[in-house]
Parts: sequence; structure tokens; C-alpha cells
Amino acid sequence: MATQSLNDPAAIPNLRMESCQIRNREVTMCYAPFDHVNRDARIVIVGMTPGRQQAGNALRAAQAALMNGMPLDKAAKEAKVFASFSGSMRGNLVRMLDLVGIAELLGLETTATLWDRDSTLVHFTSALRYPVFVDGDNWSGNPDMVKTPELRRWLEDYTGEELAALPDAILVPLGPKVTAALNHLASLGQFDKKRIMAGLPHPSGANNERIAYFLGEKAADLCSAKTNTVALDTAREALRARVSQLK
Repeated sequence: MATQSLNDPAAIPNLRMESCQIRNREVTMCYAPFDHVNRDARIVIVGMTPGRQQAGNALRAAQAALMNGMPLDKAAKEAKVFASFSGSMRGNLVRMLDLVGIAELLGLETTATLWDRDSTLVHFTSALRYPVFVDGDNWSGNPDMVKTPELRRWLEDYTGEELAALPDAILVPLGPKVTAALNHLASLGQFDKKRIMAGLPHPSGANNERIAYFLGEKAADLCSAKTNTVALDTAREALRARVSQLK
């Protein structure tokens, strides 16, 4: 498979895992190497679903590792760590995790090292583990993954089973939709709801104003009406208090 073709995994028929029609829209789940589970992880960071860029990055990393003679399991691990929350999302995520004290909790100077030398401490996953596309575009939460039977099954079958295998790690959902998904899985008994550390805004660039306010980089009076500064203040302080308890 040519490296160039991996720029758009949704366009590769052999990577298509499942597809369905939901309200006259085609919803497709495609394969990318996000299977590896780090059973020694102390923290699990849970996003929405890998986007096209992340999926392409993972596929290219796995391809390169396999071509260099790396065993399949190690290639899968390297690809997942390399691609998880890649791009601008990673920088936003690191700054927010550090702000609420996660780096100190894990004994690190910064959570940036979770992507390289300290990758044994973290497990990266998504509420919908494999890339999901709606009419060819990255799925961004609509249709709702908890309320829609097809997506709810993907959530339960893949991520539910995955998180149940990590009974001691704390879970950090990114954004309210992921928090709702984890609460749903907890209600099924997949894990203890007390392990969920909710409150971080999603690190996507589309969320820049909320992120900037959460980090203290933008004043409340300069934020638009779309940013609930009171809720963000509450979430930030609750996370700091929760981390302090865990220390």
C-alpha cells in the first residue's frame, strides 16, 4: 500500500470495518492501528475518535515500523503512541494536564514526556476507538454515540471492553461527549465511575477559546457568549482538588 494513499484511510476499501445509514447519512468505521492496550498504565486519556490525520499518522508509523522489521505487537504500540492526539491537540492537552497537576501526580516535570520516554505510564484511546466518518468527514459527535444504537454498540464493544482491562488507572475524558460516553460505560459496570476525572475541554483547535480561558490565557470579559467561563472555572478547580486527593 503506497504511503501517499494512507493520507485518507476512509478512501481505502480494505480498511472499512463497518458502515451504516443513520438519518440518511453514511456513517463508517475504518481500521487504523489503535488496538494496543497498555495494561500497566496509571492514566488513560480518552478522546472522541481518531480523526483522518491521526489515523493516517498511525498507519504510516505502523507501515514504517513493519518495513524496518519490527514485530507486529511492537509496531502497533509505536504507531498508537506516535499518532495519539497528534498535531496541535497534543500541545493543548499537555498544557491543560500540567495545569491541573497530572504531571506532578505521575512524578513528571511535564506530561509531554508521556508520548516518548514515559509512555509506559499512559494509555491513549477514544470513546469510538477506530476512526469514524460521517459522509466522508471526521465524526465530531453527531450522531450522538450514546443515543444512537449503532454507535453505542461500537462504544460498548470496543472501548468498554478495553477500559474494563485497566481496573486501576484514572480516566481523563476530553470534553462533555466523552464524559457522557464513559458515564454510560460505568453504568454498565465496565469500571468504577469514581475513576473518571471529568472537566477538561476537548483539546481540538476548534475549542481554542475555551482552552485559552481554562489555561488562564484569556480573560472572562474577552470571551464570547459560547464560552461558559463559570463552568470552566468550576471544572478546573474540581480537577485540581481531585488530583490533590490522589497525591
